[in-house]
Amino acid sequence: MATIKRFEEIISWQKARELNKIIGKHIDGGKFKRSYKLIDQIERSGGSIMDNIAEGFERGGNREFLQFLYIAKGSCGEFRSQLYRAVDREYLNQVEFDELYNMAMEVIILLQKLINYLEQTELKGIKYKNREK
Repeated sequence: MATIKRFEEIISWQKARELNKIIGKHIDGGKFKRSYKLIDQIERSGGSIMDNIAEGFERGGNREFLQFLYIAKGSCGEFRSQLYRAVDREYLNQVEFDELYNMAMEVIILLQKLINYLEQTELKGIKYKNREK
């Protein structure tokens, strides 16, 4: 696996960003009417996916990164649950729901692959690099 130097290079972060852009367009386009609580929740959970990947990476150690990746994964599950509420209230149609749901599942799969890699690697992270010598 190539060394990642910035969190923006992490594919799961990139996909989560795209997910946030799409849900944001639906919200900004008025699809969620005035359901401010759902808007707040779905924006928070979607943003939490990206933010936890970024924060965990910037901590510089694999253990902390793993913890934040699991939080991001949980936020992605929360996001998917909120998509059901949005489609049930007809803020999203089935095609829009399917697109967002499938993207969220792709993010979960990518996160799990990264988690699996980090759990198996001998590398401990950048903050431990000088200590490994």
